[in-house]
Amino acid sequence: MSKVKETSTNFANKQALANECSEVHAANIIGGQWALVICSWLINGKLRFGELKRFLPNITERMLTLQLRKLEKDKIVKRTVYAEVPPRVEYELTPIGYELKPVIQELEKWGVKHKELG
Repeated sequence: MSKVKETSTNFANKQALANECSEVHAANIIGGQWALVICSWLINGKLRFGELKRFLPNITERMLTLQLRKLEKDKIVKRTVYAEVPPRVEYELTPIGYELKPVIQELEKWGVKHKELG
């Protein structure tokens, strides 16, 4: 996966569109298959990294780590490290993340409806 340089025209266009259009801003945060499905699992409560990995068998550990970091940076997911041996780390949605619940539910309904039509 190549990273778009912050000086590129593509990056500038993407930023301008996200700044002007709230829907694009939201899609940039939860867009892509992994972010949305991670949020879908976390709606049901806290999960550890290994549990998320089991629910998403096709994601690599590196990609899961990157997606969780991005969601944490965007304040959608909260990461809690417990001072135990071995260390325990849990991920959960923040209040902002939980606001996605009705959006995810509507996307699921839409997907079910149109998957059957396809």
